[in-house]
Amino acid sequence: MAQRVVVTLSDDIDGGDAAETIAFGLDGRSYEIDLNQTNAKKLRKALAPYLDAARKQSKSGKAFKHTTVAANPAAVRAWARSHQMDVPPRGRIPKKVYEAFEAAN
Repeated sequence: MAQRVVVTLSDDIDGGDAAETIAFGLDGRSYEIDLNQTNAKKLRKALAPYLDAARKQSKSGKAFKHTTVAANPAAVRAWARSHQMDVPPRGRIPKKVYEAFEAAN
């Protein structure tokens, strides 16, 4: 015997029939809302100015907390040497050296 499952969406705003489920996120949380065509259009219109100004999230799903510009490694090395800090001539500069450089500048 075959089974048939019918899913009926109800508009979460006015209780009528819904046409689609819209997924969105805010403050690190994900939401879904079922809306009819009119309410879906209202939601998209209300969010449009914010979406136009926003950045898209990376594909990895990790949000960027803030953006910083790293100091020039050559300047950090020169500063560290002038302050008798142990810094390698090539390769990765230790985090503590960058932190000291940032604190001093």
